Amino acid sequence: MQAEHAFTEERARIVIIDDHSVNLTLLRYLLAREAACDPIVFDDPREGLAHCLEHTPDLVIVDYMMPEMSGIELIGHLRAHPPTSEVPVLMVTANNEREVRHAALDAGATDFLTKPIDNKELSSRTRNMLKLRRAARREADRAEWLSGEIRKATAAILAREHELVCRLSRAAEFRDPETGAHIQRMAHYSRLIARELGLSEDDQHMILAAAPMHDVGKIAIPDAILLKPGRLSEEEFAVMKQHARYGYELLLASDAPVLQAGAEIAHSHHEKFDGSGYPQGLAGEAIPLFGRIVAVADVFDALTSARPYKPAWSLADARTLLEDGCGSHFDPACVAAFLRAWDEVQVIRERFQDAPESARDRLALLLGGN
Repeated sequence: MQAEHAFTEERARIVIIDDHSVNLTLLRYLLAREAACDPIVFDDPREGLAHCLEHTPDLVIVDYMMPEMSGIELIGHLRAHPPTSEVPVLMVTANNEREVRHAALDAGATDFLTKPIDNKELSSRTRNMLKLRRAARREADRAEWLSGEIRKATAAILAREHELVCRLSRAAEFRDPETGAHIQRMAHYSRLIARELGLSEDDQHMILAAAPMHDVGKIAIPDAILLKPGRLSEEEFAVMKQHARYGYELLLASDAPVLQAGAEIAHSHHEKFDGSGYPQGLAGEAIPLFGRIVAVADVFDALTSARPYKPAWSLADARTLLEDGCGSHFDPACVAAFLRAWDEVQVIRERFQDAPESARDRLALLLGGN
């Protein structure tokens, strides 16, 4: 047969299922005359169905009346299986079997072949069904391509958001006596707590990305207060506390979910569970969950890190402070979640070590100092 009469551009996978060997022989012979068709025949409907479910065909031709399983039942199984749910099915019936045809249509039959089989009808209907299948596959391929493009575009957006987060966190780091390792540790501690609380993978990734922005508002605090080595006066501490509001206002206007989460964390991680924190004096579950989580992670790492104005606490002493602060400073559920992952806490602490130079030294270098 001429190439222009071929059913598809590629060889079509056609499955014929009929318990009569004469019908199988005839259909296979007629279809094999088409250069682009590879008919596979089954006289057992169960074997034919198993083949279709394992090797998705381009077209199924099935007889209605068969032992063990009728053509209508077979169609129902095909439609219930996602890979074969849209495969065209031609059912072979007698011309007077109107009720059978109605039932087959309800089951999902695409079209019919009338007994006795007419070669021209078989050729035309098969070709039409394969054209439908080819068009459906092209649409599916296009949908998959579009989905891939959307994933790539989304990944690019997330990468830009992550870069922005890193730059914002880095800006605060240059003006803060805390180190970049502190930001890494407390972010990973926060993710551990989120995991132990049963938060989704998406929420765990979100808090890991957003937690580093918790103190970004410190970029608005004067150096004389932010870098003061000694204890702050009441007036100075009142100014320092404004960093929570500054960070919130800096990040809130963004449409990016990670920056919105960062705004929430910046505003709420200094709240205390008993309502004695700042800036809003929220208590209990009125404090956003991300803020309650970061409060535990941030305080623990601040205690166990050396600063110009204090030595590092021991892990045991810091753990005791968290336990003693349950219900007053900290959400007891967040502390319990943190302590459940204690072995991983120590791994994170070892993984992210402080650099030898201080943030004050890095700031001096950035400004051109000696």
